[in-house]
Amino acid sequence: MALTSVGIGSGIDISGIVTALVDAESAGKIAQFDANEGTITATISGIGALKSAMSEFNTKLATLMEADTFGSQKVAVSTKDYLSATVDETAVSGSYQVKVEQLAQSQKVSTAVVADNTSTIGTGSLSIAVGSNSFNIDVEATDTLTEIMNKINSSDDNDDVTATIINGELGPQLVLGSKTTGLDSTISVTATDTDGNTGLVDTFTMTEVTPAQNAIVYIDGVKVVSQENTIEEGITGVTLTLTAADIDKATTLTVSKDTAKTKTAIEGFVTAYNSVMTTIKDLSSYDADTEQAGILQGDSLPRSIQSQMRNMLSSQYSTSDGNKMLANLGITTTTAGLLEVDSTKLTAAIASDTGAIAEMFSTEDTGLASRMSSLMDGYVKSGGVMDSRDSSLDDQLSRLTDSREALATRMSAYSDRLYAQYNAMDLIVASLNSTSSDLQSRLDSLPGLVNNN
Repeated sequence: MALTSVGIGSGIDISGIVTALVDAESAGKIAQFDANEGTITATISGIGALKSAMSEFNTKLATLMEADTFGSQKVAVSTKDYLSATVDETAVSGSYQVKVEQLAQSQKVSTAVVADNTSTIGTGSLSIAVGSNSFNIDVEATDTLTEIMNKINSSDDNDDVTATIINGELGPQLVLGSKTTGLDSTISVTATDTDGNTGLVDTFTMTEVTPAQNAIVYIDGVKVVSQENTIEEGITGVTLTLTAADIDKATTLTVSKDTAKTKTAIEGFVTAYNSVMTTIKDLSSYDADTEQAGILQGDSLPRSIQSQMRNMLSSQYSTSDGNKMLANLGITTTTAGLLEVDSTKLTAAIASDTGAIAEMFSTEDTGLASRMSSLMDGYVKSGGVMDSRDSSLDDQLSRLTDSREALATRMSAYSDRLYAQYNAMDLIVASLNSTSSDLQSRLDSLPGLVNNN
């Protein structure tokens, strides 16, 4: 807009008039832009809330498609003083008596006592073997017991022993300990002198300080021997970890079906389903009392999702024990369209189940959880229906921004035209006022005329 002295000639508030005219022209359009932007932003928020609820529901569905949700076992021990246990799906329900006679331990052997850690030992080599594995260490004339220890521990070929110096009452000794337990991991050391002396051989004449031994347990009276304190083959599907031994003490180990895990997964499914349905209701309903409509009221998207989910819930699903419905598990639909669980009936159904519940939910392509998960994926996955809807709404916001900018440009041009017109008018009025004043002055100066003023 060009600089001007507004209204000097006419005394009219040209700036106020122009502002009022521009506001009158643009106010309706800006109000419409604001309303549209608010609607689009609210819709994006509503779509996000629905997508979040559906994603959480899809997570619960994934749990219902995992084999160990239905076929899992659990284990309990009568005391944790001697062992702990874990199980997998192959474990057989039952009770077992376990006695631990001895724990597996690793062997330790020591060198002869030397004068001190800083004295050299001799020149030659050491061949160290643990079970069937072996490695060699070269000993230099300047090597002390400490340096030999460091060479053993840092050898790239050493995966089996740890060397430590113990400063005992009689002096320092080098102790080699096997990193693994059991009789198959005994240590042997062969020293070879190459300097004509026997210092290295004499020093590395090893003495056993801790014997290697296998773990021994009795399971229902059957002796089981293991190189390690973790026993995986003693009982099918059960892993025992031994922690202490006392042959006179028995630990009762009980393997049973983990019904709690199945029940928790199904209850989680019900809760997440109800969350989706509640979200859809909140987004798409109309409250007559408050005259408030949900963000997505009248939108076909939530109604379509709701309809498809309800149809799947009311269907029957084929299993090896005949067709099954959620009602067979004590899960029914309320008048509000939500699910409710009869906890007692669900517990009983899981306890007596022989695999039909797993088939009902997780059979690929035809199970309830499998079908619903495919439905959810179509909506919430990257590039799915929800993402496409968000992209469309983002495009609408972008177009609104462009429209606002275009309106601002038009209003700026309109303002410039109005200022030009009113400024021109102001100049004309100023010129007329000047002419009038000049004419009056001339008339007043004529002889014989008397100014009434």
